[in-house]
Order: sequence, then C-alpha cells, then structure tokens
Amino acid sequence: MVEKEEAVISEEEAAQYDRQIRLWGLEAQRRLRSSKVLLVGLRGLGAEVAKNLILAGVKGLTLMDHQEVSAEDSRAQFLIPTGSLGRNRAEASLERAQNLNPMVEVTVNKDNIEDKEDDFFKDFDAVCLTCCSRDLLVKVNQICHKKGIKFFMGDVFGYHGYMFADLGEHEFVEEKTKVTKTNQESEDGPEAKKPKVDSTESTMVKKKIEFCQLKDALEIDWNSEKAKAVLKKTPADYFLFQVIMKFRTDRGRDPQPSSFQEDCEALLQIRNDLLDSLGVNPDLLQEDFAR
Repeated sequence: MVEKEEAVISEEEAAQYDRQIRLWGLEAQRRLRSSKVLLVGLRGLGAEVAKNLILAGVKGLTLMDHQEVSAEDSRAQFLIPTGSLGRNRAEASLERAQNLNPMVEVTVNKDNIEDKEDDFFKDFDAVCLTCCSRDLLVKVNQICHKKGIKFFMGDVFGYHGYMFADLGEHEFVEEKTKVTKTNQESEDGPEAKKPKVDSTESTMVKKKIEFCQLKDALEIDWNSEKAKAVLKKTPADYFLFQVIMKFRTDRGRDPQPSSFQEDCEALLQIRNDLLDSLGVNPDLLQEDFAR
C-alpha cells in the first residue's frame, strides 16, 4: 500500500467538493484526496466508475486497458469521442475523463494487466477490475489482500451485473440509537425490565469486519450443512456469474447477439456441468437466463 501524506483541502477544493463534504465529512474527503486508484477495463461500466471516482476527487486515477475501441464501445462508453475506432480504449477516454475534474491526476496505462508483476500494484491504495477473467480476478485479489490494498471488481452482462469488494480488515463507525436502562427502583412491573430507546439521542459505535477473498467466496462446499442452510437465500446471480466467467475463460469472449443460438447452447451446457460439479441442482439457474 502507498504511504499516505496528509492531504490538505484548499479553499478551491472545499468549494468544489462542498456537497460531498457535507455528506461524509472533511476527514473522509481528505482520505479521498490522498488516494491513488487503478481502474482496469474501460468499457461501459469502467467509464461510469471512472466518472464517479474523478468527480469524488481522488488524488490520482490510472486508466488501464490494452484493448482497442470497438463499434460496441463507441455506443456504450460515453468517455470515448466519435471517430475513435481502433484507438486504445484507455487513451481514447483520457481527455474527457480529465475534463471532468482538472484537480484529479488522470493517467493511462496501455499494458495488459496479465503481464504485470505483483509489485506493480503496490503504488495504489485501491484496485478496481472490470472485463477480466476469473483466474485474473482471483490472482489480483490475492495480491491486493496480501499487500493491504482495497480490492473491487464488477461487470455487467445484459440485464445482469455483479460487484465484489475485499477491504481486508476494515474498521468503520456506525450510528446507533441510544438505549437507556430504566432505574428499577423508581419503576415497577414488566415495563421496568425493558430497556428504553431514546430516538432523539444517538451514539457512535466503532466496528471491525474481516472481508473474505474472492477465491473463498467462489469455492464454497455446498454439501456442508451450513452452506445448505443458506442455499435458498443465495441469489441465482451468484451461479450466473460463475457460468459466464467459465464461458469467458473457454471462449475468450463474452456471449454475443451475433452468435446467439450457439452461445445459448454453450451457456446451458456450462450451467449443467458447473452446477453439477458444485453439488447444486442446475434448476437453481433457470434455463431462460441464456436468452
């Protein structure tokens, strides 16, 4: 993780970020202003994430993508100007991204993330991946978890989408309504034993949570009693994600309208094989998902 310097919010920045400082406070804005973020994958979702990070006011954002702009990108990615077909996606997105907020340092990396060594990631406080294979997601998550770097990933497939976060050991503060105990000497009866909630007063409670890694989240033993108990509450999209990731690994691409019938058959076969291997009934993911 990057060694952080204490960020100083100037008057210009205070005016620029006034609304969000009122929302989450000056200290949170200082942390944002000292954070460097790596964003991988500049398709539709990547552009939206880039826009939100830049407007929020991080210190620096690196746009990383080794792919060229396609016809689909030009329709779905608002940071790419008209006439950019064939250019590098990250490079084509730079000018509009930088114009969103000149106070944020936006840079481009045209390399393939799969070629990067572990030490490449140590220059960032947070890493966000889109458009990546399952194996790469697991690998980068393990690197970030080991180095104490916040890790996020997400993707969109038609009407379906997902996100995952591994913040390691994360401390946060939660506001709780204050509960006061009644003086039993002054009150009698059943009501005296019940704690009273004062909705006008609140207290801040410090909490800590340990996030699991992606590999652990995906390799659940569904034959265990604990897993069986939560299976009914598990969204079908959890299994859909695994099916599409397997398709992406096998075919080197995502399902396409141009090969609709072929891809539907492949997705259904992957669903049957994958869910069988997990010890889960394939019907948990209805057949119409492929359409």
